[in-house]
Amino acid sequence: MRTTKPIKILFEYIQITIGIILASIGLKAFLLPNGFLDGGVTGIALLVKSQVDINISILLVLFSIPFLILGFFTVSKRIVIKSIISILGLALFIHFENFETITDDKLLISIFGGLFLGAGIGIAIRNGSVLDGSEILGVYLNNKFGISIGQIILVFNIVLFSVTALILSVEIALYSILTYIVTAKVTDLIIEGFEDFIGVTIVSKKYEEVEIAIMQELGTGMTLYKGTRGLGSSGKTEDFDIIHTIVNRIDIKKMYRVVDKIDPKAFIVEFDVNTVKGGVLRHYLNKKKDKILPKH
Repeated sequence: MRTTKPIKILFEYIQITIGIILASIGLKAFLLPNGFLDGGVTGIALLVKSQVDINISILLVLFSIPFLILGFFTVSKRIVIKSIISILGLALFIHFENFETITDDKLLISIFGGLFLGAGIGIAIRNGSVLDGSEILGVYLNNKFGISIGQIILVFNIVLFSVTALILSVEIALYSILTYIVTAKVTDLIIEGFEDFIGVTIVSKKYEEVEIAIMQELGTGMTLYKGTRGLGSSGKTEDFDIIHTIVNRIDIKKMYRVVDKIDPKAFIVEFDVNTVKGGVLRHYLNKKKDKILPKH
């Protein structure tokens, strides 16, 4: 246990370093040479850099300080310490690295600049750090006023891109919005993972057959809730199992076909799942023998 924790911490910082490198490639090889912006603190630093001759590394650190101070009172101290190290690392890396401009195509600049920056931010967040302090502002205002974090960041960036349109040009503002969209989507993809899961709740009079069919056809585990009484167009049902399972989005149509084949009148509720941990998609079937294996 003593050796596991230091190794885990080291592995986290190695991943954060990779995130810093990717984010700096997005900034130095794509966005900075072409005057494009991203959202958040990075966008503010890039906007100010376009107007005054101050090193972007210094601006990133300066504009991050208020958010880090705010984070000291809103998030864990460990996250703040990691974020300070990460932001300083990003600033130093941007200052000393010297990438050549890869392309002059504005569309490619927006897309790939956002891709690299989003990947870097996402990897950092997955390992308990931030490269942009606007998320900390969102957490603070959410706790204080109950406003959605997404709405706060959206308003923050609407103001930023509006100022960009006035100071620079509408064209740069539009390309910067595209960069921000790509960055946000890639960040979400890195944080939430590449697999997309769907939660499903099934209520059926033929619940026993449905349970067996899902296990055999999809090989997916499930949680069963005991239903006391159900009322609907098909009448009253008592003492039945409510099936709760999680499947990959790719398998959702197959699951509907499996259930519909047994009970076309089954009541099915589908909902999005952001995070999955554990043996959710563990296959309990021995496909050669076509029988259910004991659960461990």
